[in-house]
Amino acid sequence: MFGKILIANRGEIALRIQRACRELGIKTVVVHSMADADAKYVRLADESVCIGPAPSSQSYLNIPAIIAAAEVTDAEAIHPGYGFLSENADFAERVEQSGFAFIGPRPETIRLMGDKIQAKKAMIEAGVPCVPGSEGALPDDPDEIRRIAREVGYPCFIKASGGGGGRGMRVVRSEAALINSVKLTKQEAKSAFGNPEVYMEKFLENPRHIEIQILCDNFRNCVYLGERDCSMQRRNQKVMEETPAPGIPRRLIDRLGKRCVEACKKIGYRGTGTFEFLYENGQFYFIEMNTRVQVEHTVTEEVTGVDIVAEQIKIAAGERLELKQRDIQINGHAIECRINAEDPYTFVPSPGKVTAWHLPGGPGIRIDTHVFAGYTVPPYYDSLIAKLVAHGHTREQAIARMSIALSEFAVEGIKTNIRLHRDIMADEKVRQGGVSIHYLEEKLKTLHS
Repeated sequence: MFGKILIANRGEIALRIQRACRELGIKTVVVHSMADADAKYVRLADESVCIGPAPSSQSYLNIPAIIAAAEVTDAEAIHPGYGFLSENADFAERVEQSGFAFIGPRPETIRLMGDKIQAKKAMIEAGVPCVPGSEGALPDDPDEIRRIAREVGYPCFIKASGGGGGRGMRVVRSEAALINSVKLTKQEAKSAFGNPEVYMEKFLENPRHIEIQILCDNFRNCVYLGERDCSMQRRNQKVMEETPAPGIPRRLIDRLGKRCVEACKKIGYRGTGTFEFLYENGQFYFIEMNTRVQVEHTVTEEVTGVDIVAEQIKIAAGERLELKQRDIQINGHAIECRINAEDPYTFVPSPGKVTAWHLPGGPGIRIDTHVFAGYTVPPYYDSLIAKLVAHGHTREQAIARMSIALSEFAVEGIKTNIRLHRDIMADEKVRQGGVSIHYLEEKLKTLHS
């Protein structure tokens, strides 16, 4: 096992990784920007290194500074968390070339799954169901693009090969809008990801977003930890997640999970990862794989009892996965609400000083947060300030516990989206379960601040 790990991230995930390390008896080094100098996880770390000014381009995305911090503190491994450099194959490669262990998949695997076109090819070869679409990147010939679109059928989705985070996507509903949409998406893709390649998929009108969590070691041992329903989204950004996915037969999930495990073995996957699917009319369609720990890993931990972050670390240290598929039992139901520093309905970020911070409690309640009364939410980073998780024996109990927790959660000094989550928990269709990825967008049109 590692003696010391450098955490190359910030916020609640930096604290989450730190807790796992402390439980495993591992010392931690936290890198931070000037804006995060007084953060809780920085104070709790065994060592901390300031790696630059507030802008992430000069700090959390500064690869040489992070490597140098690992060198001067004698760290043995680097955990990237999520976001920032977590799915940057060049960073993973630099980490390993510098003599450190990268707590994540191999660089070549990150590259494969980061290229959506190549990832889809790999999944088709592994027998994982995919959305009907173009075979590879779209050509430059407009006539050929039109032919592919007619074959796929309208509406269709133009997506950036190197995209992610809800960017580089455009729905096309008619042939008249096709060529211009492809051109615009290519320009966006080149600007945002440095890769102008785009591909086409059939646009599913009312799908759900279902993902499968996996863990794999270096010895081809691999398990799936059930599924998560992440359909509550706004502009392709997740707002609330839950597990198990309501209304989907276990046999379908188990069949899909086994295919994901086989795909991991085929590509030589290592570490934790998540297969993301669209689900419509009883069919699953692969859209992408995230080669890192997910924000919503918490709900899976609550129903399985598996510490996903600790398993990540042990796998990176070369240990065998002790878990067998028969050991994975889904107990009860868990829901996560992402608490953001933003207006609950306009979603305008709300940085500033937190003057009051009262957290809820009670049976089945978990809160992952780095915030405290007196903390100043900086304006430079993602607005996520807490993850509120409710676990119950049933989905109904989990919803009830979440509703109570949201009513107790009090924050002053900044705006948060807690009010939106209260509305979501009270919504009758949400309580019934099985809403599509478009449901929240439609609901927001009827809500008023």
